[in-house]
Order: sequence, then structure tokens, then C-alpha cells
Amino acid sequence: MPTHSAIPTAVAAGHQVTADVGRDVLLAGGSAADAGVAMMLASCVAETVFTGIGGGGFATYYDAKADEVRCVDFFVTIPGLGGTIPQPMVPIEVEFGGHALEYTIGASSAAVPGVPRGTAYLHERWGSLPWREVVQPAVELAHTGVALSRQHRGVLDSIWQCMGAGLGDAIHRNAAGAVLAPGETLRIPGLGRAMEVLRDQGAEPFYEGEVADAMLAALDGGAISERDLAAYDVIETAALAAPFAGTEVYSRGDDLDDLLETLRLLDGRIGEAYDDPTAALRLVAALRATALRTETTNLVVTDAAGDACVITTSLGLGTGVWVPEYGIHPNSMLGEGELIRPGARPGERMGSMMSPAIALDSDGVVVAAGAAGGSRIRSSLVQVLIGVLVGHRDAQQAIDAPRLNPVGDIVRLEPGFAPAVLDALVAEGDRLDHVPEPHAYFGGVSAITRRGAGADGRRGGAVHLL
Repeated sequence: MPTHSAIPTAVAAGHQVTADVGRDVLLAGGSAADAGVAMMLASCVAETVFTGIGGGGFATYYDAKADEVRCVDFFVTIPGLGGTIPQPMVPIEVEFGGHALEYTIGASSAAVPGVPRGTAYLHERWGSLPWREVVQPAVELAHTGVALSRQHRGVLDSIWQCMGAGLGDAIHRNAAGAVLAPGETLRIPGLGRAMEVLRDQGAEPFYEGEVADAMLAALDGGAISERDLAAYDVIETAALAAPFAGTEVYSRGDDLDDLLETLRLLDGRIGEAYDDPTAALRLVAALRATALRTETTNLVVTDAAGDACVITTSLGLGTGVWVPEYGIHPNSMLGEGELIRPGARPGERMGSMMSPAIALDSDGVVVAAGAAGGSRIRSSLVQVLIGVLVGHRDAQQAIDAPRLNPVGDIVRLEPGFAPAVLDALVAEGDRLDHVPEPHAYFGGVSAITRRGAGADGRRGGAVHLL
């Protein structure tokens, strides 16, 4: 049986407030699941440009006592069980990595959310603290509001057509009528009430009850019906695994952007790409993907018992439609056609690129990590795993290292790649797009390793070692 003595007790997240909540729950005697759920709900208040209670996600959980890794799928489902005929979606344009991309939002872009039932499931499965204690931090944050970070303000600018639509315009302005500046308090009216319902009554009112009714009213003209909400359920499966750098990396299988298959291809054939031309060419070949802007956030927790919890959640961009009584911004996943599997039917899961991952060896957890960033989730996570497991860097060093991301025949790069790497890519026929500084475009990774924890400054991340 693994000793589990090597991995520290820690939290890593995409926002300081999210990390603070996880630290406090662990100090109160909570498990990795307790802290993970509390952090997920805190992120629904503090990281609203990326996630929310109207979204969905995935968790990868290592149960040290059982010595097994499980995947919990609480991602969104395709609506339509009620036979509702949706109105056309609303086209918008968002800035993405210096390029304009077209998206569709509106009530008809909303898929059935999974976050409420996902939090309840994770807590029931592995939690130890009372449910009310786990949810209470999010209740308090929702009532007081959270300071808007510099990184989130930049994201808000790029997706303003979505976040500033309808009630979102007033939500994101100060008393003088200006869009909130970094450091000003973002408080979403009604969200505290939603968190109170979750604390006092659990997840069910979000699927059959007062919150569900309010959501359906706000999304009038969309495809979601009472039947769709009532039918939603969480799915737990055994994690899949791939060998990589002397470990077994566990995550969910994904037909859209397969992290595990990429690691299998690279195992034993890859070094750190920023100073190794051969490694860079192999990495680019393995990572080529289509650009997609899906806003996500990620968090990681490890506890004193050796358990590890990695959670990634998303809203897409958000519908631009708000549920006024409860401050909920529903997801816009149906507006991203790449996420709909061919032949998918109402009630079935949409596809996703999210890949929360845990690497094990005979002594337990070596690294627990996840990434946010749509089609850059795989590229950012693979590069960090290479840094930790092949380059033997600590988590923060691996996260801070320069990243690349190939899209078609273009390779976008942060500063710091060796000239020989750049020459090799050009010789291979790639066009290089140099980004002047580390950028949120390249994803947001959070990770805990045996040498410590790390979070991504590209998105304002934070860590606590206990």
C-alpha cells in the first residue's frame, strides 16, 4: 500500500480567494473533497468570467484508502427532452489571442448545468465536514462580493458582448457607471440567495424547484425544459491511464482532445521544448489543434490522508442571459458546435476538452494537475507535466516556463524559446506568432507535486502549502 508521505497538503487555484477558501477548509479538518467543493463554489463567485453555478465540469479524485482514481462527470447535457423548439442563437464576436472569433450565445445556447449536482455528489462521496460548513464560504463571498483581479478585467474586456449583455451591463459597472476597474468589488445581486438555497436545501431546487423554475423563465425561448433539468445526473467512472515518465497518469477519456493519448505518443521521446529543437518539433506535431475559446477554471487539493482532487469547470462564454432572482449566468455550451458529438441526442453529454489529471507511482501521488483554457488545456497541461516529470522542475517552475500552442500551420509562442527551437520550427514549415509576454491565451494551470504547489500567474492563480 502506498505511504502517501511525499505529497504535501496544499491547494492551488485560479484565484487568491478560491485558494484561501480551500486552505481554510483543510485547516478546519476537511478532506480534499470538502476543500474542492468549497473552492469550486468560491470560484463561482470569484471567477465569474470563467465559471459559475450554471456551468459544468469534471473531477479526478484519488482515494488513498482505496488506492484508486475515479472520474466524476458533472458536465452539461444536451437539452430537448421536452420537445421545446428553441429560437435562433445570437451571433457575437470575441477577441481571442489577437484574433476575432465568432460565437453564438443567448437562451438557446444554454445546455443543462451540472455544477449544483456535481458539488453535492463529490461531497457525499468523499466529504467529511457537514455540507453547510462546506457551502458557507461561498454564501459569504456572494453577499460581500470579490475584488475584480487585473487578469479577470482583461478577460472581461474581450468577452464583454457576452458578460455585459442584459443584466450583465449593470452588474459589471460601478456606481459612477464605468466598467469595473481592477480592485473594485464585483458583487452579483441574487447569487448569495442561490448559494443559501444550495447550503440549506442541497442541489435539488436547481433541478426541480424554485431555482429551476426561475432558470426556465429566464431561458424562455431556449431548449431547456423541466424534463431536461429533472433528468440530469452525475456519472462516476474509473479513470483511464497512460504511462508517462515512469508514472501512470490518470484522467478522463476524451474524444475531442485526448490528453492521455498525447502522453502515450510522447512517453520516452520528449524533453522540455523551449530549449530542445527536437522536443519542440515532436510536441508541436502531437498538439496540433483548432482554436476554441471556452472559458474554464481549475483547482487542485491534496489532503493529509493522501487524497487528491482536481476539478475543472466552465461556462463556455456564458449565455448573456441572467437569472435575476439568483444571480446565475447559464452556460453557452450549445453555442460551441465543436463540443457536440455527431449523432448526440437530448439527455446525452456534450464533449469537452477538460482533463483534470493525477500521476501516480508506487508511493502514491506524484503530481495532481489541471488546466483551463479550451483548446489550450491539453497543450498547457502536457507542457507542465513534461516540466515536472521529465525536467524535474517544481510545480511553479514548470507552470512559469514559456509555452507554445500550434493551431494549423501557425505556432504561437511566449518569450523564452531558444533561437535554435525557433529556427527548427520555421524549417519545418511552421509560421511563428510571437506573443510579447506570458498570456492567459496559453491556459491557466494549477498543480501540486512532491516539491510543492504552483498556480498560473497568467490568470492570477494562487497557492497555499499547509
